[in-house]
Amino acid sequence: MKTIRNILALIALLVLVPAVPAQAALYDKVDVQVISDDRGKLREYPVDDTGRTQRSYIAARDGERYRIRVRNRSNQRIGLVIAVDGRNIITGRKSWLGRKEAKYVLDPWETAEYEGWRTSRNHVNRFYFTDIEDSYADAWGDHSAMGVIAVAVYKEKESEHYGYRKKRQSMAAQSRAATEEAMGTGFGEREWSPTHKVRFKPRKKPALKKFIKYEHRRSLCRKGIIRHCDYDDDDGWNRFWPDDDLDDGFAPYPWRLRHYH
Repeated sequence: MKTIRNILALIALLVLVPAVPAQAALYDKVDVQVISDDRGKLREYPVDDTGRTQRSYIAARDGERYRIRVRNRSNQRIGLVIAVDGRNIITGRKSWLGRKEAKYVLDPWETAEYEGWRTSRNHVNRFYFTDIEDSYADAWGDHSAMGVIAVAVYKEKESEHYGYRKKRQSMAAQSRAATEEAMGTGFGEREWSPTHKVRFKPRKKPALKKFIKYEHRRSLCRKGIIRHCDYDDDDGWNRFWPDDDLDDGFAPYPWRLRHYH
């Protein structure tokens, strides 16, 4: 009987002590936003959120300068692989959001803005919305992920590999004038944006992937993301934004149906 009582006491103790996960979830502690120099934070229209993978749309304007703001609301350091139109914004190379790619590093509770293609340790050339022919990706003949801002968030494993960390500075926006179907991001004017190398070794898989598809407002309307626009044919295949995101075999929202009948 004494042995049975001891076993029961041990079971009760195990029930009362909550299990501590090996890796705390990050998908609700990292915010990714697109900030327009002229309009501020751009409204997102979510279409998919499975926790570790999030997809949404934003409405963009030709010539509009923008930044990618990432806020780390966790108590751990994270690595960010950021790609615009499928190109890594640090190296300019074709990105698959892999852990070995060049990345930015954010400290716990830190917020940073990434405003352009990095051309040196201390300079970037600004992001701006434009047509495909004027985009940075088009200069490399790469249309495979056009119009998508992608961020992969990696937890830290141990301090070995290198990443880049932006030096602290003012985040004051610089207002510039903004002036059709598919869009890309251009290689704009050069700006001061100092960084320094830090040691960071990512885990094998990202804790979060965030995809933001930017298109003209009328394009979002015809897809049913925003209402009351004329319908045109969709653009081609996009490796960061598969065609079946809005056509996955389930009942469509009723306001989409009027475009097809």
